[in-house]
Amino acid sequence: RREQAQLKAGVVTQDTEPWQQDPTFPGLHRVGGVDLSYVKGDDTSACASLVVLSYPALEVLYEDCRMVAVNAPYVAGFLAFREVPFLVEAVQRLQKEEPKLSPQVLLVDGNGVLHPRGFGVACHLGVLTDLPCIGVAKNLLQVDGLVRDDLHKEQIRSLQSLGDTFPLTGTSGRVLGMVLRSCNSSKPLYISVGHRVSLDTAVRLVKSCCRYRIPEPIRQADIRSREYIRK
Repeated sequence: RREQAQLKAGVVTQDTEPWQQDPTFPGLHRVGGVDLSYVKGDDTSACASLVVLSYPALEVLYEDCRMVAVNAPYVAGFLAFREVPFLVEAVQRLQKEEPKLSPQVLLVDGNGVLHPRGFGVACHLGVLTDLPCIGVAKNLLQVDGLVRDDLHKEQIRSLQSLGDTFPLTGTSGRVLGMVLRSCNSSKPLYISVGHRVSLDTAVRLVKSCCRYRIPEPIRQADIRSREYIRK
């Protein structure tokens, strides 16, 4: 908890990059996605995957998949301590070996400030790499009074068109994230700030990266890590 609190002090929840200032992101050329896929039936063997896609074409420019031994135990609210070190290593390898392909922003399968202590995996990875990071979760993390009740389900049903959103406002009054309808699926995405990006920018970027429900950088990282394990 102490280390998490110290790292949290470094989180920046506003836009910091020139490419973030224009709604069409004219200066954005490379978007990264990360994923950790576990070997079936073995919660200590996993494949850490980092991909970098061109933007806005969303074509894969770089791929790094490696098997890793996950030794830290799973503790709710502290998942980042189990998984992020391998993702940081992947980012550092890329920055050293192929610096011209380094991502300008990372999309993370998980939460950012939408977290019991406001410091999810997307924040953790962002602070340690000092890259803009966005949390993209498939399920609602029930914190600060947020619950999957009838009202929440009704709000999801109200998302009629692609790109429709509604804010996730906790009982504290803070907006912790945004619910986004990213495709024709009835299931939305839960977007939250990780590091060095505003929520509005995060939502716009995720929306622009979606060919399917899951944004393409995360989707490609997931596909490739699973294929690596299969082979």
